[in-house]
Amino acid sequence: MSPASAVVAAVRVLAAVAARALSPSSCAGCDAPVADAAVFCSDCARTAVPYAERPPQGAVGSGAADGSLIAFAPFAGALADGIRRFKYGDRPDLARPFGRLLLCAARDAGLRAELVVPVPLHPRRLADRGYNQAALLAAHVADGLEASFAPRALCRVRSTAQQAQLPRDRRLENVAGAFRVRAPERVQRRSIALIDDVATTGATLAACRDALLGAGAASVTYLVLAAAESGADELRSSPPSARRT
Repeated sequence: MSPASAVVAAVRVLAAVAARALSPSSCAGCDAPVADAAVFCSDCARTAVPYAERPPQGAVGSGAADGSLIAFAPFAGALADGIRRFKYGDRPDLARPFGRLLLCAARDAGLRAELVVPVPLHPRRLADRGYNQAALLAAHVADGLEASFAPRALCRVRSTAQQAQLPRDRRLENVAGAFRVRAPERVQRRSIALIDDVATTGATLAACRDALLGAGAASVTYLVLAAAESGADELRSSPPSARRT
């Protein structure tokens, strides 16, 4: 992204956030009025039940061992609607309420991380969208966990098709080798929380994990707002393909 494009994108994000900040609090799923501390209205909240309030779900929401997955709730209902608005509806303001949910999930799971790293966007897609939703979420998590925030630790070395537009069997191939660690010394021997909005098949998170472990990270824990069951299963069963150096 050129400096001029970066400035335009930053101004657009700040304008959107400021406009929403001056508006009454609204539901992240449907924009109905809500109390200041609420994320969802009562109707939407019934469709966004956290894993912490459900029966045990295997690795989802579990302790933060290497390669484990912590998610706030399943990718369904109002949470799924809100995430789509956050990513594709020019709603960077939703990073604040969703960041609170993600931080709650991290604390419930007892997550301890030295470094918080978001899944990166390719510069072309970042310029189009104006913001990286994973980086906005990661900033909230790093602040709440009192961990170092490394928004540029990972980069995409090639543009890829949007994962949401690909069938499951193409997603791993699409992101294989797509990520690189900019400064390996920054991640070496560090425990890392890897942040994204959704784990669908887990392909993107696994590719980022491989890059981080290959650069010498001590451990990587996935932290996402929502997880499809297929994504949780894939991440539980797929060992790193990159080895620690």
